Amino acid sequence: MMDATHQIHNQRPSPLGGNAYQHLAVALVSCLLATATLLTPMPVSPFVKPFIVVAVALLPLVTIMAVNFTFAISLLFIGFAFFRFHEAFPLLLGLRIPLLLSIAILLVLGYSLITARTLRLSAEPELILFALFFIWCVMGVPFAENAGAAKAFLVESFWKIAIMTLAIAWIMQRPDQFANATKFIVASGSIIGMVALYNKMMGIGLVEGTRVTISRDIGSSLGDPNDLSLRLLFPLSFAAALVMVPKARLLKLFGLAGVVIMIAAIIATQSRGGLLGLLAVMAVFGHRYIRSKIILVALAVIAAFALATLAGLSSRISGGAHEAGLDASSMGRINAWHTALEMVSANPLTGVGLNNFIANYYFYTAAWDGKPHAVHSTWLGVLAETGIIGFLLFMAMVIVLSVRLLKHSKMLDAENAPESLRTTALAALAGMAGFAVAGTFLTQGFEWPLYILTAFAIALARYCRAYKEVRLEKSVPACLWQPTAPQNSEILWVPPHRKPFMKDKSEERPS
Repeated sequence: MMDATHQIHNQRPSPLGGNAYQHLAVALVSCLLATATLLTPMPVSPFVKPFIVVAVALLPLVTIMAVNFTFAISLLFIGFAFFRFHEAFPLLLGLRIPLLLSIAILLVLGYSLITARTLRLSAEPELILFALFFIWCVMGVPFAENAGAAKAFLVESFWKIAIMTLAIAWIMQRPDQFANATKFIVASGSIIGMVALYNKMMGIGLVEGTRVTISRDIGSSLGDPNDLSLRLLFPLSFAAALVMVPKARLLKLFGLAGVVIMIAAIIATQSRGGLLGLLAVMAVFGHRYIRSKIILVALAVIAAFALATLAGLSSRISGGAHEAGLDASSMGRINAWHTALEMVSANPLTGVGLNNFIANYYFYTAAWDGKPHAVHSTWLGVLAETGIIGFLLFMAMVIVLSVRLLKHSKMLDAENAPESLRTTALAALAGMAGFAVAGTFLTQGFEWPLYILTAFAIALARYCRAYKEVRLEKSVPACLWQPTAPQNSEILWVPPHRKPFMKDKSEERPS
């Protein structure tokens, strides 16, 4: 006889209501209408196109798939938006997969917000600070030095990051989802790492003859070795967390393989910021599992020298050992940082505007060398483009994220929470450390890495907050745990030393 928990889990109704046969009928009718449209001759009209009719016919099917497979679609979106699968494998470019996935998720959000009314996010500090920072960025667009460039960046990129951050934070709700997300992120990072290593071996897209990139020829965001290294730091922290999972040999091997691949790929980028971020990620795990701080410091020093040697930093064309004094790369960074300070001193309230640093570099730099440069600092980039208020909001968001991730990680460990939650919390904390260190030398203030971590942090915060309410035996809305809650029951995880808290509106509480 199945236990009550298993029964409740399997009685979960579909988010759209109805049963599987009704959904199958709708899907079949949609496919038949689409097929009939393709086979039936249509009059030529500038207003009615066959593909539009097909899209409308398939809309019910797409909606059913999107609502019932929201989590899987969200993971795929992370794969294409963050890891840039379609740029790593250019054959996928013409399919517009990121656009299709984002439309599917927006359909789910719209349905959940308007029809089902299940879209609820608790006012976590991380979410409030993220919202305030985003609102400030939007308010600063009209005051940007180049308002057109700021508006274009907001419309084409940053608003998508904001919406998907909220969507991922809402969708991540159950321990199995955290576990699957961790595995997917490690697998995705390993794939990108293998592509980078293949390019290194084949000499494809190398910068300065030795630094690996991916799809640089098509203008990919992975085409900069510094950005590529930071993208790999995020999945590396999750892979390292899997290695620490006790009594799970397959997961350990999977995580270890990911760690080896991604460290090798980061070394191949020869990014000094990436290597420092790698040390920060390793330091988080070392601090957690190595009791002797003397041994930890000694290992950190040895690791730093080993990574620098393996990466061949001394042989880099820019920043190599052959350059006396401050190398050209370091001098360029210092000039860019000085330029950022000049921008904020001239525009202290709103900065020069989103995506305006490079466009205004010439007007504020004291060392023009014929071309503009990136700021090469997340912190100074945010300061220059959003002003002092935006910078303070951004710093508050990063600090609160880090502090609360540490707090939640300790809480989940103390309460013997499901391993998937503890692994995700530790991985996100290590990822924040890597971002904070590497971001000091890389420009990632308005890119995906931080905001994916923000989504994970918000999801973990909601889970921990709801658990505290369960401990006090308060009623917790089921929408905290799944996009569409069971109509008749709710069940939450509690530690093994406590009795399960179960709320059932139609049946007696099981004994």
